[in-house]
Amino acid sequence: MRTDQFPRSDRVEDRRGDGPQGFPMGRAGRLGIGTIILLGLLGWALGINPLYLIGGAEILSRMGPSTEQSQPAPRNSEAKAPSDQMSEFVSAVLGSTEAQWTQIFARAGKTYRPPSLVMFSGATQSACGFAEAAMGPFYCPIDQKIYLDTSFFQDIERRFRGCEVGSRSCQFAQAYVITHEIGHHVQNLLGILPEVQQAQQALDQVSANRLQVRVELQADCLAGVWAHHAEQEWRFIEPGDIEAAMQTASAIGDDRLQRRSQGYVVPDAFTHGSSEQRVRWFMNGLKSGQVAACDTYQVAEP
Repeated sequence: MRTDQFPRSDRVEDRRGDGPQGFPMGRAGRLGIGTIILLGLLGWALGINPLYLIGGAEILSRMGPSTEQSQPAPRNSEAKAPSDQMSEFVSAVLGSTEAQWTQIFARAGKTYRPPSLVMFSGATQSACGFAEAAMGPFYCPIDQKIYLDTSFFQDIERRFRGCEVGSRSCQFAQAYVITHEIGHHVQNLLGILPEVQQAQQALDQVSANRLQVRVELQADCLAGVWAHHAEQEWRFIEPGDIEAAMQTASAIGDDRLQRRSQGYVVPDAFTHGSSEQRVRWFMNGLKSGQVAACDTYQVAEP
């Protein structure tokens, strides 16, 4: 993956290394019952579905404990210029999404309002509550910011075959993670997230989970839409990139995570979709480049 032609975003808030503040909520990489309860209470109190918060948390907790553990960081609303290779990469990916989604929205007669991305280490505050490394990357619809603990990138490099540390193929897998969260922001701007939340309130847990899977698969597809248009403009994809991203998508499918953590699969408990589903919907977006191709709600089985 080449990012040299990508525009850089000034919407990256780098909170790494900020002084400690707040309170710890369990070891990084493990989602404790206290965290689940607090996320649930915060979600309902703030008017957003707790699945949006807990869904991201489940990824790393089921992948196993992280080797990195750091102190909470306070909220800092001021963006900082990229200071290292990782922040430069994040700024480039975010800048490319701003450019492509601005054009896509404009063609539909709409205005794209880009989100900010918060890089943090260990923990930080968000408008959706306390964020920690164990939650994995997530999008907060209240402040319209993406929260990314940088240890997640290190987990990708360490856990997935063919994703060597610092490799450009590995970077495409990391870009997929960021652009998936951008997909949630797009859903929010289009009014999809509020509609889903309202619908879920009238459903039982199994049905609510199934609807959440459709939300997550659509975000995967929207990440593919970004990749399609970015490739047309900058020809940034290199051999091995797609395979690395699809390996990541497959590795964090609900079926793979459940089988790894408990030895069996419970489809009714899925919140993000199976490995096959995540790969297929990303490829739908990548091949078509059309938001309309990402309608996961109108198909009988996504």
